[in-house]
Amino acid sequence: MKAIKPFCYLLLLAAAACSKGAKSGGGSTGPLPSAAVSNVTANRPTQTGPFRFYIDLSAASQQAVSVNYATMDGTAKAGTDYTAVSGTVTIPAGQTETYVDVPVMGDSLRQPDQDFYMQLSVPVNCTLGTAQATATIVNSDLLYLPTDTAGYTTPASYPGYQLAWSDEFNGNTLSPQNWTFDIGNNNGWGNQELEYYTSSTNNAFVSAGNLIIEARQESNNGFNYSSARIKTEGIQQFTYGRIDIRAKLPVAHGMWPALWMLGSNINSVPWPGCGETDIMELVGSNPNRVTGSLHWQQGDGSEGTFNNNYYLSTGDFSQQFHVFSLLWQYDSVQFYVDDNLYVNGNSSDVTSGNYPFNLPFFFIFNVAVGGDFPGPPDNTTIFPQRMFVDYVRVFQPL
Repeated sequence: MKAIKPFCYLLLLAAAACSKGAKSGGGSTGPLPSAAVSNVTANRPTQTGPFRFYIDLSAASQQAVSVNYATMDGTAKAGTDYTAVSGTVTIPAGQTETYVDVPVMGDSLRQPDQDFYMQLSVPVNCTLGTAQATATIVNSDLLYLPTDTAGYTTPASYPGYQLAWSDEFNGNTLSPQNWTFDIGNNNGWGNQELEYYTSSTNNAFVSAGNLIIEARQESNNGFNYSSARIKTEGIQQFTYGRIDIRAKLPVAHGMWPALWMLGSNINSVPWPGCGETDIMELVGSNPNRVTGSLHWQQGDGSEGTFNNNYYLSTGDFSQQFHVFSLLWQYDSVQFYVDDNLYVNGNSSDVTSGNYPFNLPFFFIFNVAVGGDFPGPPDNTTIFPQRMFVDYVRVFQPL
């Protein structure tokens, strides 16, 4: 065995010391940590406020780490929806996280959600992992949604009548003194409907003088669509009078908006024995047609129906407001669109069973999705779909 010369022995000791130092020192000579920026999703603020992008390291470093950052437009535009920012951010040695705030402009308009991006570049003492993140500005849950008010209107009073009840929807919320909600799907509500009804302001809200019922394509309690069904059951009920409802309707395939009434005794006299008065129903595949109907129980227990259709000569029911009216008297019911009579029903039309339309009824307003009447939405149906109701008024004889 050869002897090791002193000089060579010193070199070996130095190499061993360097090797041991690299292992214990960690980040200084080991693998560089990677930097990742995270997505952010938040409601648009009503006043300008920050969206915060977090930047994280995969591990702490013994050296300060820095990256450059810059925002980029998506459907959200700098100067209109957010303030563009750029610069360099530093994560001190021994730390793993920092953030960059981006001011987002305030608004309350319900509109499609928007996005913009945060891009990282020029890493120092690190590598880039997730170098781009998306900021999603959620506008679809906001509560301001004006609409064109053009269309037919009716007077606020009639000779020989007094206003017994109305809702002009002039506030900021749906009045609990007038309305409550049906919740759920209830086995398709007897019609194989596809929506789940909620009480959320995502699906029913009041804005700019209108009630808005909004149907959405979204997962909700095991169903692919959500909507709202509001009613006056147990709160407001009426027998006889003139009813005016001014509304603008969704007309896409698979949509089924309805303004209607059920007998207030439904809990003791099940449908159809309680009676149903459909002031207006529309099947989305027939955008210029509405149907007015009476439903009752015939002597053999089956459903009896008396109805007729009304057609617009031009355009469809989504383009302007129309007034759907019911002139309801003892033993007779007449249906109107924009003061044009199109259904003239009376007790003689109920040739079998009991005539239920001389008893109290309550209102239901809803937008159904799919079902036996309209069929399912198709690839031409763009969500959300909305029904606007300007007012409902009940006049009764003096």
